[in-house]
Amino acid sequence: MKKPGIWLWSAALATYGLLYLPLAVVVLFSFNDSELNAAWQGFTLAWYRHLFGDRAMLQAAANSLFIAVVASSVATVLGTMAGLAMHRWRPRLLPFLVLTPVAMPEILLGVSLLLFFRQVLDLTLGLISILVAHITFSIGFVAIIVRARLAGMDDSLFEAARDLGATPWRTFTRITLPLTLPAIVAGFLMSFTLSIDDFVITFFVAGVGVTTLPLQIYSMIKVAVTPEVNAISTLLMALTLSLIVLAARVAPETLRGSR
Repeated sequence: MKKPGIWLWSAALATYGLLYLPLAVVVLFSFNDSELNAAWQGFTLAWYRHLFGDRAMLQAAANSLFIAVVASSVATVLGTMAGLAMHRWRPRLLPFLVLTPVAMPEILLGVSLLLFFRQVLDLTLGLISILVAHITFSIGFVAIIVRARLAGMDDSLFEAARDLGATPWRTFTRITLPLTLPAIVAGFLMSFTLSIDDFVITFFVAGVGVTTLPLQIYSMIKVAVTPEVNAISTLLMALTLSLIVLAARVAPETLRGSR
């Protein structure tokens, strides 16, 4: 096999540099001993101390964590059932209903949910509307991961269990659930990551009085990008990357879509 040439390596380095260099700058300037991001003035942890004393930011973080935990938990249950149904019975309409929110542009999904909540349900926008929205777009991701895991399993295992007299419920609890548990955990972690990071859909369905971490960061950068914004962005980035790495380690084959 021919080794990659220098031009391919150069293009790859330039692409990854364009992707990750801005993130590195955000992390670096979160430790900058200056209120301006124009020049490096020295190392400090003052912005992190200031961040943990900011009540509005802590409340937004608490809201984001609560929404992410509840939404990803519900989405994991519903997405797991959808993935099992799509693999076992292969209904024609269910994949379309489950996977459409995954493929739909976020701004279109946000507008659609906003119109549905206000004009159809006449629901006051707030915590409930955010939870429903996050559950809606998270179910598809869980279903995809669980379905990929099931597709890589040997169906003869389930047939053998039935031949030995196991009931459908016993087969599920003793064979299906343990074998798909890594995919279920990976789906939960992926849903949690998507929920806690989401801005576009949350922006449309949040209403007044409920602020999540991405919305709080957006309201702050409209004035100026302060080192405090860099600090909270660094922590959020670290949490997101940690969950993605954990999900990849729990079920690497399901995230790749192959056995």
